[in-house]
Amino acid sequence: MRDTFWGMPLWLGVIAAVLIIFVRGQVYYWIGRGLGDRLYTSRPVRRIGEQRVRKVEGMVARRGAVAVFGAHWVAGLRHAIPICAGAARMPLPRYVAASALGSALWTPPWVVGGYAVVWGWLEIFGRSPVAAGALAAAAVAVIAALVLLRGRRRAAPSSKARTGD
Repeated sequence: MRDTFWGMPLWLGVIAAVLIIFVRGQVYYWIGRGLGDRLYTSRPVRRIGEQRVRKVEGMVARRGAVAVFGAHWVAGLRHAIPICAGAARMPLPRYVAASALGSALWTPPWVVGGYAVVWGWLEIFGRSPVAAGALAAAAVAVIAALVLLRGRRRAAPSSKARTGD
């Protein structure tokens, strides 16, 4: 495995990634702050649904900094919570502290883990392209199975609701 990331030492790459994620959160906060109540009439919110965005805003109102911190670990929320925190005028010092802590704890495992997976796969590919292809095919099969299983689980309650069970 290489010890560089984008041409810099791995530790410096991790710090750069943490800063990128932190700055992204600040940009989202200020977008929400600038929009304020107009957030709910924006095109993306109309597409997503005002009810869903209000639910996220309620999460920010109830949980505050904990919601901002925890949002780093949930895919859709890591983008929505900072915008709603800005729109709801969450106090900036509290937001910045939670965002900094979340960025610092969430980013390194993803960067280093992703780095290890990519270089591990390249190492396998260098030794046996057939084994690397089989590994990639197995990963795709597992992901496809999980997606299908999730789709079936979501469809099952709606079919029971129609039959009255």
